[in-house]
Amino acid sequence: MIRPLAALALTAALAQPLALHAQTAPPAGPASTAQGVVTSHGISTFGDLKYPAGFAHFDYVVPDAPKGGTMSFRGTGASRTFDSLNMFILAGEPAQGMELIYDSLLAPSFDEPDAAYGLLAESVTFPPDRSWAVFRLRPEARFADGSPVTAADVVFTFLTLQQKGAPLYRMALRDLASAEALSPTEVRIAFAEGAPTRDLIGQLGQLPILPAHFYDAVPFERSSLEPPLGSGPYVVSKVEPGKAIAYCRNPAYWAADLPVNVGKDNFDCYRYEYYADETGAFEAFKSGGYIFQEEFSSAIWATAYDFPAVARGWVKRDELPDARPSGAQGFWFNLRRPQFADPRVREAIAMMFNFEWANETLFYGLYQRTDSFWENTALQAEGLPEGAELAVLEKYRDRLPETVFTEPAVSPPVHDAARNLDRRTLRAAGRLLDEAGWTVDDRGQRRDASGQALRVEFVSDSPVFERIVLPYLANLQQLGIEAVNTTVDAAQMQQRLEDFDYDITSTRFVLSLSPSIELRSLFGSEEADAKGSYNLSGLKDPVVDALIEEVIAAPDRDALDVRVRALDRVLRARHIWVPNWYSGKHRIAYWDVFGRPETKPPYDRGVEFWWWDQARYEALRSAGALR
Repeated sequence: MIRPLAALALTAALAQPLALHAQTAPPAGPASTAQGVVTSHGISTFGDLKYPAGFAHFDYVVPDAPKGGTMSFRGTGASRTFDSLNMFILAGEPAQGMELIYDSLLAPSFDEPDAAYGLLAESVTFPPDRSWAVFRLRPEARFADGSPVTAADVVFTFLTLQQKGAPLYRMALRDLASAEALSPTEVRIAFAEGAPTRDLIGQLGQLPILPAHFYDAVPFERSSLEPPLGSGPYVVSKVEPGKAIAYCRNPAYWAADLPVNVGKDNFDCYRYEYYADETGAFEAFKSGGYIFQEEFSSAIWATAYDFPAVARGWVKRDELPDARPSGAQGFWFNLRRPQFADPRVREAIAMMFNFEWANETLFYGLYQRTDSFWENTALQAEGLPEGAELAVLEKYRDRLPETVFTEPAVSPPVHDAARNLDRRTLRAAGRLLDEAGWTVDDRGQRRDASGQALRVEFVSDSPVFERIVLPYLANLQQLGIEAVNTTVDAAQMQQRLEDFDYDITSTRFVLSLSPSIELRSLFGSEEADAKGSYNLSGLKDPVVDALIEEVIAAPDRDALDVRVRALDRVLRARHIWVPNWYSGKHRIAYWDVFGRPETKPPYDRGVEFWWWDQARYEALRSAGALR
């Protein structure tokens, strides 16, 4: 399962729109008063903006890209189905793509690591300490029913999500102290005293804005298939519960000509098709049931793309470089379970996953081993801590293992790729379990002093994953651990995740190049026991909490990088996961009906900037494809 955090910060919030109406003139540029208060057309974590006021469009788009056609994907999600169109609460499984119907105050730029520019807001004003901000809304901003987007809607959104939203939203808004409408087009927000405010304005600016009047009649907390109202470029067009959902262009969308929207969202409709399993979905893609696929299975990528449509050139394959962190994918220990209380137990279990054998035997050599939560970036801890990073860690020396200072950052052992069971590693892991008090009885079973057997259950909703997990379990069994795999259906998986009902589970979090408050949700003590929390490991560690706050409060990019490396080093030393693998690229396959920009933005897959090529489509139809 992929948990798309891409900075939970609300993951560069959900999708941005494009439009079809007039725009007001943007502010002339960032302007400062004598007190240092700035009014600007955008904001970034450390103040640098690539694009000036009045910019025409982002560099990575084709501004005159044609409009038309339908882009279709496989629907994904924890349950491989959906029963709700409310993406803001825990109840129900929301349909994929709901972000298409919403606008936010600001829209992200995907060739900058942390910048955002005005969408609903034409400007944002803030002081040097960013303790408050005033967003000035565009007077032409409209919801899909024609009603204006007002400051009251922004206040309603922030307060409602803060009080009633899913944990993700409540955590993002935790430091919001007040939100008030100064006028119909101006809203002022202020943050709690002492809050780390560096990122908060930009992050709250990327939250979807909800219409207060819609929720006068519809309970916000209700899981429902009633199409909600937004101000974005698309509206819900057709709902087939559990099977498919389509979003089509709002012809009266108010913001199509804004710089942040030029050259994007070029399709008339987006459609998500849901399938009960991976096999059924892939068969549907092969016959044109949907036309774009990002492939996450190395076996399928290496062996299954030999079907007729590929041979005839109707389906294309490509690998797109991805400059973002490669993702924190791993088997996550549930530290709420008593058998994982001793970090030596977790370390021993982690040692028995033979990535090198799996990569050669199962993955066709397509992956590299992950060891960092910020893999493949400058945020990854390397070697021994030195200089500024060492200074950060010194404050916590008495609460950290001495190995944090005397040994390189924790990395998985390198195994023998020739056989799954590496006996050298088996002996080393056995010594750790012996030291932790889990010794082998006369039947070869690990037990503690009370006679309790060491048992671990892996829980997943993917039968495909069994080919990876079962050899790993065989190694654990050789170590004397009672290791089992349980495959449940998607709905059960979602519930078990929300209830933390697992020993070990597999997830990939896509982290940010500018990590901030989302770290509290992933690794912070406060979220460890909150139902539906992203803190899957249940980590409660005062040092980690303190380092998270240091990261959030970093005053500049250099300090941020140093503090994240320190956090990465400490998290790895806590052995909260079994790191998996990464590729550093998007493996995509698609029916040859698209045009796309020559330049892909470095921090996004970039598909939202593609367009429908009618000539290519007609050529495929003439050849007998996509009837």
